[in-house]
Amino acid sequence: MIDFLNRDIFRPYPELLVFLTVAFGFFVGKLRYKAIALGSVTGCLIVGLFFGAQFKVGIDQTVKNLFFTMFLFALGYRVGPQFFRGLRKDGLPQVLNALVVCLTGLGVTWAFAKMLGYGPGLSPGQLKEQSNLVPIAYAVTYPLGTILCAVLLANVLPRVYRVDMPKEAADLARALDAPDENPDLGEGYQEIVLRAYRLERPDLVGRTIEEFERQQDHLGHRIYLTRVRREGKILPHDQRLRLRQGDTLAVSALRGALVAFDARTHIGPETDDSDLLTYQTESLHVVVSEKARIGETIGGLREEPFMVGVYIDEMYRSGALYPYRLATRLSRGDTLILKGPERLVPAAGRAIGKPVPTSFATDMVWVGLGIFLGGCIGIPALTLGGVPISLSTSGGALIMGLVFGWIRGRYPTFGNVPPSAQWFMDTLGLCLFIAVVGLNAGPSFTSGLAKAGWGLLLFGAIATLVPLLVGFFLGHYVQHLRFPVLMGVLAGGQTTTAAIGAVNEAAKNQVPTLGYTVPYAFSNVLLTIWGAVIVLLNH
Repeated sequence: MIDFLNRDIFRPYPELLVFLTVAFGFFVGKLRYKAIALGSVTGCLIVGLFFGAQFKVGIDQTVKNLFFTMFLFALGYRVGPQFFRGLRKDGLPQVLNALVVCLTGLGVTWAFAKMLGYGPGLSPGQLKEQSNLVPIAYAVTYPLGTILCAVLLANVLPRVYRVDMPKEAADLARALDAPDENPDLGEGYQEIVLRAYRLERPDLVGRTIEEFERQQDHLGHRIYLTRVRREGKILPHDQRLRLRQGDTLAVSALRGALVAFDARTHIGPETDDSDLLTYQTESLHVVVSEKARIGETIGGLREEPFMVGVYIDEMYRSGALYPYRLATRLSRGDTLILKGPERLVPAAGRAIGKPVPTSFATDMVWVGLGIFLGGCIGIPALTLGGVPISLSTSGGALIMGLVFGWIRGRYPTFGNVPPSAQWFMDTLGLCLFIAVVGLNAGPSFTSGLAKAGWGLLLFGAIATLVPLLVGFFLGHYVQHLRFPVLMGVLAGGQTTTAAIGAVNEAAKNQVPTLGYTVPYAFSNVLLTIWGAVIVLLNH
């Protein structure tokens, strides 16, 4: 029987303590109040500090560095396409706001460091003592910063400025749509249905399938005939096929369009023909890369001839589900999920970009080479004022992750890293790193917290609120960004996922996310390298 009360139980098996820490950390991270949760990273740190204080088991630094390097490469890989896209004209206002937020945060932190007397000249003992304060400060200030950011953006600022977030977001959503909104781009309702009807309307007899579909499109109905049964036989699909009295037609449409069309009146009685309706459909991920499609709106894309019978189910940008509208313009690297008959979807995918069949296999040659090359460019160091300056192997991995992710976005036929693998390297890699940090710092947590005192909370609150307020005044009074989008920009600038969740909840739709993705990608990179910058500034 395992004696968990024995504090030496994990000394021969430190790896077991790491995974136990992660298990409890993810559990603690799921605890939430309304839209705010601690998150898995904070949960792993808190549990790591507690277990570290109890069991006093040191974890090899190589293990920590391995997980951290893996996390940074995955982070760069995930945000790479969006990061470089943000440097272009259409993303520059959001990038500028995020840059100001990040620089303000750096300035506030540097001011605190100077005020508290941090700098060079520490003895080895002082250096170790100060290093142990890092996870303590993180454990105290991260949850505080997350809560303050979410409350300020979702509640305080809208109330102070008397902004009705649901109304403002709904108005903005309507403004972003084209006047002739397509029925298959409703507010989150895009259910495709298949029905069978027996043709009895004499005015349809003799028309081709193409003529029928063109007429319905002219009337504003996106109705498609996918198969025809004639005299007991299912005919090969042909747009030039002329309809006959008594044909059974398989009709594909979105439910709302079919209800508005009233097929029983315009075609004939509905029948139950399972064989006719049972045909292979396909769901295909397509990465936008064709030059003719880049910059085209979703509304314009829906009118292209190759999209007949094909539906856009979802859109992803920078790896995140993107709330597209009819007026949304496609960017290189966007991913569209197309759905429709198997015979139609691949051709539509090729016209848009690079079809990427679903694969759960990770291209480890691509990942391993990327991390190795990143580490190599991070090793060389310059000397400035007697201080060695380098990206470090982890910083190099971040930069190479950005480059490799950008390349993958442009040429998606190789270097596959499916979302599950990205999650493993990104989220779990960071959590394992944080768990090890907490376990190693745990023995000195209590004394360090007592030494740091309540000042940590004050400093953390100021470092959170000042950059957000500076970014808000810039966005509201200078850039004149719409309020819901500005709240998303600020949440992205602080890389606070809980905040964008709270803002979307307050807005009662996903419109604020339109301002979140570019700043999130940009700030993730800047805030990651700020650690090295702040050390350089204090030399």
